[in-house]
Amino acid sequence: MNFKKLIVESGKKMSGSGLTVETWGNISFRDKVTGLVYLTPSAMLYDTIVEDDVVVCTLDGTIVEGERKPTIETEMHLSVYRNREDVNAIIHTHPIYSMVYASQGKDIPLIIDEAAQILGGICRCADYALPGSGELADNCVKALGEESNTCLLHSHGAVCVAGDMEGAFKIAKVLEVTAQIHYMIEATGGKPAGISDENIKIMQDFAKNSYGQGK
Repeated sequence: MNFKKLIVESGKKMSGSGLTVETWGNISFRDKVTGLVYLTPSAMLYDTIVEDDVVVCTLDGTIVEGERKPTIETEMHLSVYRNREDVNAIIHTHPIYSMVYASQGKDIPLIIDEAAQILGGICRCADYALPGSGELADNCVKALGEESNTCLLHSHGAVCVAGDMEGAFKIAKVLEVTAQIHYMIEATGGKPAGISDENIKIMQDFAKNSYGQGK
């Protein structure tokens, strides 16, 4: 598989889907065979990035391919990979409704079935830390925990993780829809009815083992 092409195409997809603005956000993918991580370059418009712009590094941050400066959040991506063997794709987004809650330091609960099925757990908001810092990386890993597929970076954005890039995008979209619905409920003076922990576990099992063709 051409992982550099995957990063280039994913950047265009993220930019075109409203999940970020301008050059903000970042994307990475881990090759499980070699252990190498492929990253978007820093501060480049996604529509202009080509395969030669993609940066490749080891899990300790040693750059092995690429002339560009990698994303400022490289350490965050690498820290997640070092702590989550199940994760091979990470998308850091800046979508509007998720940012509403990130800017308040609030979690996004599992209020709809889609969220309960694939987000892995409540989307926790990490404590604030400066962009690109080791503290931000540590806070992100802590907020994700061992099972959640999402977290918010306080006043910064969202992080969505999965075993593959398609899954990471699906999670990013479901998180943003969940945030939008939660915002609209609160804006109209309502309160989410909530889903029980028991039913969340049932739906997670369904999504993992039964949903889709051939399961």
